[in-house]
Amino acid sequence: QVQLVESGGGSVQAGRSLRLSCAVSGYADSSASVAWFRQAPGKQREGVAGIYRRGGSTYYADSVKGRFTFSQDNAKNTVFLQMNSLQPEDTGMYYCAAGRSTSAAWWADPRRYNYWGQGTQVTVSS
Repeated sequence: QVQLVESGGGSVQAGRSLRLSCAVSGYADSSASVAWFRQAPGKQREGVAGIYRRGGSTYYADSVKGRFTFSQDNAKNTVFLQMNSLQPEDTGMYYCAAGRSTSAAWWADPRRYNYWGQGTQVTVSS
């Protein structure tokens, strides 16, 4: 059993930054992989960034490379997504997801994640 609680969303102007947090609780084996997904109304859920908690390897969607940074704390019970240079296209509901370890090639596949947070809204205005 794993619980995920996101926080840090908000409404900002383009070019500004936000830092999202996801508190992870429960069995570590079931949350070895954590990812951030986002979804806009009428659009499919897309992977934004992923992390393998036990090694620290991170993965990013091409659209956010160089702008977003995925990290975790020392206890590995909280993960962070630092989002810089936000653009209107980054607007959406951001979800933290967790699952068992998986191949890096599949980090952005939502089917690989068994647990999901409630989401935190990110709105970027031009």
